[in-house]
Amino acid sequence: MEFLDLPPMLGAAGRVRLPGSKSISNRVLLLAALAEGETDIRDLLMSDDVERMLEALRALGVDWRREGDSLNYHVRGVGGPFPVKTGELFLGNAGTAFRPLTAALALSGGEYRLSGVPRMHERPIGDLVDALRQLGADISCTANEGYPPLHLKPATIRPGGVVRVRGDVSSQFLTALLMALPLTGVETTVEVVGELISKPYIRITLELMARFGVQVQQQGWERFVVPGGARYRSPGTVFVEGDASSASYFLAAGAIGGGPLRVEGVGSASIQGDVRFAEALEQLGARITMGDNWIEAAAPAGGVLKAFDLDLNHIPDAAMTLAVAALFADGPCRLRNIASWRVKETDRIAAMAIELRKVGAEVEEGADYLVVSRPPRLRPAAIDTYDDHRMAMCFSLISLGGCRVRINDPKCVNKTFPGYFDAFGQVARPVPVVAIDGPSASGKGTVAARVAEALGWHCLDSGSLYRLVALAAMQAGVALDDEAGVAALAASLPARFEGGRVLLGERDVSDEIRSEACSVGASKVAVLPRVREALLDRQRDYREAPGLVAEGRDMGSVIFPDAAIKVFLTASAESRAQRRHKQLIEKGLPARIQSLLKDLQERDARDAARPVAPLVKMPDAALLDTTERNVDEAVAFVLDLVEAGREVTGR
Repeated sequence: MEFLDLPPMLGAAGRVRLPGSKSISNRVLLLAALAEGETDIRDLLMSDDVERMLEALRALGVDWRREGDSLNYHVRGVGGPFPVKTGELFLGNAGTAFRPLTAALALSGGEYRLSGVPRMHERPIGDLVDALRQLGADISCTANEGYPPLHLKPATIRPGGVVRVRGDVSSQFLTALLMALPLTGVETTVEVVGELISKPYIRITLELMARFGVQVQQQGWERFVVPGGARYRSPGTVFVEGDASSASYFLAAGAIGGGPLRVEGVGSASIQGDVRFAEALEQLGARITMGDNWIEAAAPAGGVLKAFDLDLNHIPDAAMTLAVAALFADGPCRLRNIASWRVKETDRIAAMAIELRKVGAEVEEGADYLVVSRPPRLRPAAIDTYDDHRMAMCFSLISLGGCRVRINDPKCVNKTFPGYFDAFGQVARPVPVVAIDGPSASGKGTVAARVAEALGWHCLDSGSLYRLVALAAMQAGVALDDEAGVAALAASLPARFEGGRVLLGERDVSDEIRSEACSVGASKVAVLPRVREALLDRQRDYREAPGLVAEGRDMGSVIFPDAAIKVFLTASAESRAQRRHKQLIEKGLPARIQSLLKDLQERDARDAARPVAPLVKMPDAALLDTTERNVDEAVAFVLDLVEAGREVTGR
C-alpha cells in the first residue's frame, strides 16, 4: 500500500486557494446538461467524483469540452431528458453523481445499468428508489434490495401529485428528486418523511435550481413543490465556489497550529452550509475573521481549544474535522447527531473511533455520536483511510501535535482535493532538521553537538543508539540474539544526548557504551532487522520542537530525507586517522596511526559498497571537507546554512 509520512509540525500559517466545491460542481454539471442552451462553468473541481460525472454525461449524449488546461468547461445542454436511451455507467464511489443520475435517468425513458465500487454497493439508495417507484419508475436492485447496482428500464411515468421520501438517511435522495422532477413538466410535491438531515446541502440544490430557472416552493423543511411547466435554462456562466468542506482542514490547522491561516474561495457570501464550520471553531475559542470570499482562523488567545458538546447534523462532512480537533481541546468533546456518517464513503463513526484510538485518544462510540478525549501525548501511528478522502485529510492535522503520522493510501484525496497534501505542505511548518552524514571519524558527533547547543535544538547521535540498545539489553538480561526482545527495548529506549553526553534515562553512560562489551553487542544487535526497523522510527521520534540536529549514517538519505539542511561532513582518511589517534592517546589508550588509517580505509570501502543505503553524498547535501578546517569553522559553516535557510523560507 502506498503511504505518506508527515513529520511533526511546529505550526501552520499562510493562505490557501481552495479547489471548487464537489457538491456544487456535480450539481451544476447535471443542471447544465439538462438545460436549454450552453453553459460556461468556471473553476470546476478536478477530482475523481467530477470525472465520473463528466464521463457519464458524455456517455448519455451531452456535449462538453474543457478549455485547454484550465478549470473552465463549456456544456451544451440537451434541453430535457437524456437523448441516449441505453447505457452502462460506472460511477465509482461518487454519491453526488450516483444519486442525482439515478433520478434523472429514471425519468428519461431509457434502459440503464448503474454500478460503482464495492463500497458504493454498500451505501443505501432504497429510499430514493422507493420514491421514484411512486412515480412509476421501473428500477431493480440487481444484488441486494435497497442498494446498488441498479437496472433502470423504460416505464410509464405518472407525474404529479405527492411523492414521499425519507430525509433522515441522506439529503442526497431529496436533492436527486428535486433536480429530476422538472423533467416531468408537471407540478409535483415532495414530502419529507422524518427529520431532514444536512439541510444546508438542500439549500445549495434549491439555489442552483433557481439559477437555472426553476424556482421550487419551499414549505418549511417538510414540503417542496416543483412547479409544472418548469424547464431548466442556462444562466450563461456559472462560477463554482471553493469547497467549504475542504476549507475545514485549513481553518482547523490555523486554530491548532497558531495561524493566522486564510482560505480563499468561500466566505460570508457562500451558499454552502459548511462555512458554518467557522462558527463551530469560534465556539472552541478560535479567532475567526471573514470576508465575502475568504475566512481566516488563528489559535485561541490562550493557545488551547475549548472542549465542546455540539449538534453537528448541519455540517456532517466538516464535522469530521472537529473529531480530530478534539485531540487539541482542554477536555472531552462530544459530537452529536452524526448518524449520516455511517452511510458515507465508509462507516465514518466506526472508522474515526478506530483511528483516533491509534494515536492514543479515548473514544466512546454510539449510534449517532462520538465522545473524544485527548491523550496526555499523541502517539505516532499509521492511519488507515478506508478509501475515504476525508479520513486522509482530517488525520493530517495530527502532525500539528508535534507527532509524526503516516497516511495510508494518500491518493484517496483525489476524490475531492487531488492537491491537498501539497497545499498542506505550503502552510504547515515542519520541525526543522539538520542532518549530518559522512564517513567514520569525520567529526560528525562533535560538530552536531556544538550546532545543537548553539541553536538550542535537540541532538541525535545515531551511532550511539546501537551501543545503547546493547547496553540496555545486557542490563535487562535480554539475550542479544532475542530479536523480538531487543527490538522492544529499542523501540522505547529512554536515550538522550545533551552537551556531548549520552544519557540512558537519567544516567550518564557516555563512557560505558564505549566499552568492548558494548562494541561487540552493538555489532550483534545491528544485524537484526526488527531492531533496525525499531530504531528507524525511534530516531524519527527525536524530531521535536524547536528542531533537531541528527548525525550518523543515512541521516539525510533514509532517516530524514526531507531534512531542510543536509551536510556531508568528510576529511581525508589520513586526517581522520590522526584525529582518532589523538583522541585515543589523550584517553591513555594504546593506538598506532597506521592501523587506524587501514581500519578507516577498509570501513570507508565497506560503507560505500553496502547494497542498502550505501554511504554517499546526497545531491541536495552541502559538502563540508574538514581536512583543513577546525571544529569552530565546521560549526560556523553549518550555522550559516541554517540561517540562510531561514532567510529563504521566511521561517
